[in-house]
Amino acid sequence: MIEVGEQIPEFSLPSTQCETLSKADLKGSWAILYFYPKDNTPGCTTQTTDFTDLNAEFEKLECKIVGWNHNPMKSHDKFTEKLGIPFPLVSDESGKSLEDFGVWQLKKFMGKEFMGIVRTTFLVNPDGEVVKRYDKVRVKEHAQKVLEDLKELQAN
Repeated sequence: MIEVGEQIPEFSLPSTQCETLSKADLKGSWAILYFYPKDNTPGCTTQTTDFTDLNAEFEKLECKIVGWNHNPMKSHDKFTEKLGIPFPLVSDESGKSLEDFGVWQLKKFMGKEFMGIVRTTFLVNPDGEVVKRYDKVRVKEHAQKVLEDLKELQAN
């Protein structure tokens, strides 16, 4: 898992807002990278809707939001259209970046173990350094908490 104080890993992935999104595209601005398990599921829809609702506030603070998982672009395109998502969703079907960030982990559900994305958010400064990490995110009020933390970090 990428720790606070570390640089985010290099990546270049298909995106809903542009053909590909890479680490270089985030340089020079704050960024929220939120990793979520699956498009069109209740928790992931709520989390994405909350970030969508606050997107204008994040933009005022010169902060980009990126949603991230391993769903194919076709799924992301439908999810974006359905919710009117104004920021990019990236697709890592190979799972390499998910492993590089440390969010692809062993999970347990109803007595079964499987590999999957652990809901995690990284707040990244304009230099590409993780300044805050949110582990095993609980969706309710998460986007608002990230916004408050960003405002506090920028004020200091």
